[in-house]
Formats: sequence, C-alpha cells, structure tokens
Amino acid sequence: MAAPPSEGGDPIESKAQLIESLESGCKPKEAWRIGTEHEKFVFQLETNRPAPYEGEWGIRALLEGLTRFGWEPVLEAGNPIALRHENGCSITLEPGGQLELAGALLETIHQTCNEVHTHLREVKEIAGELGVGLLGIGFNPKWAREDIPWMPKGRYRIMGAYMPKVGSMGLDMMLRTTTVQVNLDFSSEADMVKKFRTSLALQPLATAMFANSPFRDGKATEYLSLRSHVWEDTDPDRCGILPFVFEDGMGFERYVDYLLDVPMYFIYRGGEYIDVAGRSFRDFLDGKLPGRPGELPTMGDWSDHTTTVFPEVRLKKFIEMRGADGGPWRRLCALPALWTGLLYDTTALDAAWDLVKDWTPDEHDYLRREVPKRALATPFRDGTLRDIAFDMLEISTAGLRQRKRIDSKGADETGFLGTLYNIVDSGRTLAEEKLGKFHGEWNGDIDRLFQEYAY
Repeated sequence: MAAPPSEGGDPIESKAQLIESLESGCKPKEAWRIGTEHEKFVFQLETNRPAPYEGEWGIRALLEGLTRFGWEPVLEAGNPIALRHENGCSITLEPGGQLELAGALLETIHQTCNEVHTHLREVKEIAGELGVGLLGIGFNPKWAREDIPWMPKGRYRIMGAYMPKVGSMGLDMMLRTTTVQVNLDFSSEADMVKKFRTSLALQPLATAMFANSPFRDGKATEYLSLRSHVWEDTDPDRCGILPFVFEDGMGFERYVDYLLDVPMYFIYRGGEYIDVAGRSFRDFLDGKLPGRPGELPTMGDWSDHTTTVFPEVRLKKFIEMRGADGGPWRRLCALPALWTGLLYDTTALDAAWDLVKDWTPDEHDYLRREVPKRALATPFRDGTLRDIAFDMLEISTAGLRQRKRIDSKGADETGFLGTLYNIVDSGRTLAEEKLGKFHGEWNGDIDRLFQEYAY
C-alpha cells in the first residue's frame, strides 16, 4: 500500500495489455524467489506514544538516520517518505508511521532471515539514539485512532477521506495495524491458479497461527487477531476472500476483470495525487474518467491501482500472502518458510490443495469470520483448525526438506518453522500468551507489553 507512485509508462489501449502484464510474471522454477515484507510500530520509549513524522524522535529523523547504512531517500514534496537500497530492499511508511521493510528477492529463507536481522539491527541502532522503540504486533494495543499522527503522503489523504464512506474500520486499518507477508512466484497460469486457490483457502490457518492482536485502546477485546477482523469492514469492494478464484474460468483475465471494477483511489500526475476515488478503472480504460474526458490510463496508473486492492491473497506479477499479524523476529522468518514449503514443491502443493479442495464457499466465509476470534480453537468439520494446522506444517516441512537449501552450518530451512510448531503443539497463540499476562502479572497495565515485547 505504501509504495511510491508509478507515473508514466505506455498508454493502455486494450485489456489485453493488462492480461499480458500479469502473464509476464510467469517464471521458470529456477528463477523463483522469495520476497518478505514486514511492518512495525515506532513509539517513544519514555511515554510509549506513537512517533510523529517531524521532531527530534520522529519518523523523519529515523529515516534520515538510516542513510548512514547506504539507504537513499525517496522524496515527496521535499519530505523523505521512503528509502531505497542498492541491495534491492526498500523501507516505506504506512499511514500511521508504521515502518515497513520490503525485502529483496532472495533464493532461500536463510537469506531472508539474515535480511530481517540486518534491518532490525540498523533500525534499532538509530532508534536507540532517538529514544524510540519498535513493536511487532497486529494492532496498536494502546493508542486511539485520533492519537495516531498521519504521515505526509498524498495518497493517504485521499484514502483517508474515502475509507469512512465504504466501511467503519478503514481508518483503523490504515493507522493502527501491521502485518508480515511473503511474495512468491508462479510458472504458468495454471500454476498461479493452483497456488492462488490453495493459499487463499489456507490463509485463515496463517491468520490463526500468527494471531497477535488482542488489544485495543489499552483493553482486551474479543478477538485474537483484531487486525484480521478490521479488514472485514474496511471496504467490501477491495477486501476479502474473492470467491471467483475458486470458480471455473479463473485465470489472469478473470483477475484483471476484478481489478477493472474495483473503484480507484487516485491517479498521479506531475508529482501530485489527483482524487478520483470511487471511479471505475474500466471507465478510465474507455477514456471516460469524469473530469478527464478522452484521457487514457498508462501502465503506471495500472501498477498503482493494483496496489489499492487488499484481498487476503493478492495477485500481481507474483502472489502475495496477506493474512498474518505483525510479530516478533522469529515469526518474520516463519511466515515465508511456511508458504515457501507449501507452494514451491510440487508434491507439497498437491498435498496442500488436497487439504482444502472440497471446502465450500460457506466454509470459506465461516473461517474468515470466526478465525479472528478463536484462532486455532475455531471448530471446523470434525475437529478444530489446530488439527489442520498440524497437517499444514507437516506438508510445509516436507516441501522445505525437498528444496535442500542448506546454510553454512548444514541446516536446511525447516528450522524456521519451529516457532509455529510450538504454537500448534501448545494450541496457544502469541495473542493468548499476551492476554494471559495482561489479566495476570501485568494487572491490566498495557504499558508492560511495550516493555516486554519491543524488538
């Protein structure tokens, strides 16, 4: 959501160009890579208040400090709003100052975990000098929406004005949530469809295992993943399960048709965001965008538009897994390990699809609705999701073993699943661990969370 805009590019003259753009993402297996993204809250150590953009301990100072490690600033209206590095990584800002690392395209989970470690080491060094801390949790546990400072990015002004028109929790999504996600490749349209269907069906399992957002406004809620619940009433046009993915005829064209009908937010011209919220990209493609008659979109406009849909799994020239709460360091490595094991080995993908291929649309809806509340304890068929999570982890483990990606110490990638095995073995998510402390030794003091769980 926070990527810098894509101005220009070839004019779009037909839907075929958009389909071809998605098709161009097909890669041979040897070219498949792993891209991990994760967000965290920045807060003042003395008060636990969320960091503003300006000021001695603000986000701007944090970004400027990171340039000592070779990061180059990306400016908007003279303000640094992102950083880029020659290693292929970028750092971007979510609306409420959440700091996101968009990682490089890497070959192994070992490399991903090294990337995470390097990033956190650099950020913690600058943060320590500024007197701020970093917290990985799916929903801001203490501060109300009006306490969160907005970042100076033009697209957020437009989105912030539009969100309350289409849902009650869009501003909470923008200002008070964080996530970790992984981006993976496909070899063909058929491979994309199978991976899309499998990962979309299993996304509630990832939400359950990574549940880490039980608090709001300093109090416990009825949710273990409040972040996931927030997406249920953010914007029905651009969020959710996408039932058509499981229907006959799913492919690149079907997904393009979906995107064409999702209302737009903005276009970017001459360094300025222009508000076209609620307008149809399909009309834009026909030269009928209100206020800009005859103007045709460019591939830059299309690239921007594809970043403004937020289903549980999102298709670009790769597939994004979007169902997990932000969390501590080990879980940042566990998520790409989980999905890489499931989707990057043919036998594992077949087994994962076998787990879910007979699930009904009503069951998909049920899991999307219930998992944010009950996580692994969600009743399903003859048991609970915890039972299926065991199978899911075993399939992923087998897929990672088959990859045979060994580090300098002779270890394969399966060790990165250890934290998830601990969760499933115990049946206790990180959200439940924190709730236990909140109602016990913390005596309802939410500030203890900042002290004990900061990076």
